[in-house]
Amino acid sequence: MDIQTVGIIGAGTMGNGIAQACAVAGLRAVMVDINDAAVQKGVATVGGSLERLVKKGKLDGADRDAALARIQGSTNYDDLKAAQIVVEAATENYELKLKILKQVDAMLAPGVILASNTSSISITKLAAATSRPEAFIGMHFFNPVPMMALVEIIRGLQTSDATHDAVKALAVALGKSPITVKNAPGFVVNRILVPMINEAFFVLAEGLATAEDIDAGMRLGCNQPIGPLALADMIGLDVCLAVMEVYLTEYGDSKYRPCPLLREMVAAGRLGRKTGRGVYAY
Repeated sequence: MDIQTVGIIGAGTMGNGIAQACAVAGLRAVMVDINDAAVQKGVATVGGSLERLVKKGKLDGADRDAALARIQGSTNYDDLKAAQIVVEAATENYELKLKILKQVDAMLAPGVILASNTSSISITKLAAATSRPEAFIGMHFFNPVPMMALVEIIRGLQTSDATHDAVKALAVALGKSPITVKNAPGFVVNRILVPMINEAFFVLAEGLATAEDIDAGMRLGCNQPIGPLALADMIGLDVCLAVMEVYLTEYGDSKYRPCPLLREMVAAGRLGRKTGRGVYAY
């Protein structure tokens, strides 16, 4: 399949990052969100990101302008009809994703690939709710999308080889390094990462060390570029909690129980960088 236009549902952090990656790679990106304010904020975020690349000498002005010109912001789902693949990058909520995917599925032509950027929800389950289960796949980008090389390509039980191969080729065309994984809650990276973050909250709650020392220990002792608590603030504590709740429900294993401190901080609205306070203040 020759993919020239990528539809993206959601202009937030992940959606605008995917749009930027597509545009820089020479593909047209149609980025759709629920209102003009969200769309314009997403486009402006891409513009700022590209400008920083220009200042660092990693992109010239002409390439920046060309990339921005390839991004179409819209509030109309009909504009997605020009795409050969549509990537859903909405909030990590099953009911919301299901509603969006059903709506988009009904309007796309047969043969158009439908993908979800979900970090934990079953691809098989989402695929079964569409009319194109064989053309449904997980395409899990990592934040920040323009900088992170990894893309997890998740095959549902129904995903065809042709769909997998087309999406893997797209990831490579975007300059990414894809890995193929089977469908399971959390897939590979988050299956390992988020329980580690959750355990860091247990360590913090038990008073074994300060947040700063926990993060320093993991940076210096495990060669991680960022500590697990600081990473939780970057991801969003609400997202971490939601992922752990999916694991607990799907696996039924108490080792995936969310830390009570994590629950309490989410209840208090301390979600991390996006709210100005999480484990740390910003």
